Amino acid sequence: MTHEEEEKMQYDISKLRDQVQQITLTQKVIEAKMDGLKKGVEANMNDVEAKMDGVEAKMDDLKKDMEDLKTNLKTNLTKFLEEILTNGERVVKETHDENKINVNHDFIDSNVG
Repeated sequence: MTHEEEEKMQYDISKLRDQVQQITLTQKVIEAKMDGLKKGVEANMNDVEAKMDGVEAKMDDLKKDMEDLKTNLKTNLTKFLEEILTNGERVVKETHDENKINVNHDFIDSNVG
């Protein structure tokens, strides 16, 4: 091999080493970026999971509130209907008593007159 060929080969080898170093550095940068992105995605996933847990807790609270509302509505409606029925019986009884009094007055008036 001649001296010029040897120098050319050394130059090519040096050039290849530089390229390998650049590729290696690029790979390290890419790996670092990917690690950063991975950590970011994991952090975002943890945030999403935490928010989902919060949503589930709120849904559970909402279900409980709805059950309480349903129970209160039934109770209040039952009380209301009982009150209406009780008042209705009183009205019927009072009307019946008033009619009796009127009949008695009519009877008395018819016998007196």
